[in-house]
Amino acid sequence: MNTIKYTMKIFFLITLSVLLSKCSPASDTVNPTPKPTPPVAVNEVDFWLTKGNQTVNLQKQTSILAFGTTYNNYATIEVDDSQTFQSIDGFGYTLTGGSAQVINLLNTQKRQELLQELFGANGNSIAISYLRISIGASDMNATPFTYDDLPSGQTDMNLDNFSLAPDKTDLIPMLKEIVAINPKIKIMATPWSPPVWMKDNANFIGGSLKSEYYGIYAQYFVKYIQKMKAEGITIDAITPQNEPLHPGNNPSMLMLASQQADFIKNNLGPAFQAANLTTKIVAYDHNCNKPEYPIAVLNDSGAYPFVDGSAFHLYEGDISALSTVHNAFPNKNLYFTEQYTSSTGSFEGDLKWHVKNVVIGSMRNWSKTALEWNLANNASFGPNTPGGCTTCKGALTINSSDNFTRNVGYYIIAHASKFVPAGSVRIASTISGNLNNVAFKTPSGKNVLIVENDGSNAEIFNVKYNGNWVTTSLESGSVGTFIW
Repeated sequence: MNTIKYTMKIFFLITLSVLLSKCSPASDTVNPTPKPTPPVAVNEVDFWLTKGNQTVNLQKQTSILAFGTTYNNYATIEVDDSQTFQSIDGFGYTLTGGSAQVINLLNTQKRQELLQELFGANGNSIAISYLRISIGASDMNATPFTYDDLPSGQTDMNLDNFSLAPDKTDLIPMLKEIVAINPKIKIMATPWSPPVWMKDNANFIGGSLKSEYYGIYAQYFVKYIQKMKAEGITIDAITPQNEPLHPGNNPSMLMLASQQADFIKNNLGPAFQAANLTTKIVAYDHNCNKPEYPIAVLNDSGAYPFVDGSAFHLYEGDISALSTVHNAFPNKNLYFTEQYTSSTGSFEGDLKWHVKNVVIGSMRNWSKTALEWNLANNASFGPNTPGGCTTCKGALTINSSDNFTRNVGYYIIAHASKFVPAGSVRIASTISGNLNNVAFKTPSGKNVLIVENDGSNAEIFNVKYNGNWVTTSLESGSVGTFIW
């Protein structure tokens, strides 16, 4: 009997529970608790990459780089913006007369597009901020010339014959277009040779400036700067002589340190002062194997007040020579002004060496500029003077009226120029193993880190800033620019 009562009780309770559930209002239904959606990682660091094997050329990467504190054992580059060094004047090339000539072979549309890409500030441009040009011809002109050439035996003591006409076909019109695109671009000018009637061998190649023409040659510089200004082109700095210890080029001239100091203190400096020119005078402009040359010029108490600093190339010596001069004269500026890529070089080899030495090396050794050599040439590596460089490969090769190639020199400079504008300041960053690097703070407050993997293997590493870090990687021979 008890079993029957128990069974009926259970049946009643089940039936009641079903009826109640059907009668409950919909609003009383209990939904399951939703699972939280994991937060979407937000990219905090832009990363632009070039690989030595050319499969990636200055491309923005899509990987998410976000700062965190998760511990790992990878190598770390620490960026510290509390330590500041030199301010930056810019990155770029020498716009030789030959460069302007071959770029002008492009059709109007292609040429305008290229100039915007090189000197503009839009997303597709590399924002070149510094140019070097020659006063008269360099060896990357079709023929040697100066702005006061005369028949043999004649002189021009008042420089009445001085004229910029040889550069008014290609170079000067192009400079005007460039200044219109980037009015703030800085320009350094340097002669390969004075007029030959001023030289002791009366030849474009070699020889030295006769002492009786020092004063007239100083006025030649003054006239040049004033006439360029009248064309709308401001010359920010000059050097008295390109590669003064290499008199074998065409054109060229030998100018010893004692001669340069004498010329600056007694003629060039006073001439600039008298003409109220603010154009900087920069000494030397030759290889890193002779830091004693600019030191000798700066040690001359008469030359010292007129000299802004010294300029270097790296065909010989070590880039640390810039720090040698900086340590001797910390109040004087340093400029890296020329390094060529060879027609026989490899993309990967040149990318590694030039980014390591010309860009990172010069900047870590106090340079205000990092300039590659020739901006552009034709497919035969010309034009060049007889005896001039026949293996100098431009950053660009102009192949036809509507086609050009971006060479390794383009990417070497672009990894800095596109992201580090003039007015940026170098900040501290630690070197870790094969990861050569340099860091900057831009005028807008961005941090920029350029890294080159000089090793033979891919590297995973951290970029640490203000106690947090991102983890990223670079293949062997690759270059990355990181911006945050």
